[in-house]
Amino acid sequence: QVQLVESGGGLVQAGGSLRLSCAASGRTFSNYIMGWFRQAPGKEREFVAAISWSGWSTYYTDSVKGRFTISRDNAKNTVYLQMNSLKPEDTAVYYCAAEPTRPIPIWTMTSSKDFGSWGQGTQVTVSS
Repeated sequence: QVQLVESGGGLVQAGGSLRLSCAASGRTFSNYIMGWFRQAPGKEREFVAAISWSGWSTYYTDSVKGRFTISRDNAKNTVYLQMNSLKPEDTAVYYCAAEPTRPIPIWTMTSSKDFGSWGQGTQVTVSS
């Protein structure tokens, strides 16, 4: 099991940028597939992005492609989500998640049920 703590959320105007961080502790971080999810009030938790244990593969939901970038620094036990050109519809609580590496493509891991470890979340609010 790995423990996750998100940070970097806040209030930003439409068109602005934020960089979220997720610090991990516990079992070996580099052996985990990492993901970002978000949940807006009254809506289901939705997939945002995922990255393989090596960082070689990334996958994004269509609504954030070209605007968000997921990355990881295994030496620092940290995964990042760089969010550019933010829109009001990006407003949500953002969660990072982890799952031990499996021999499957990361693009198949788009459900919250695919990940076993979760952080507490960080609020992102985008004003118009």
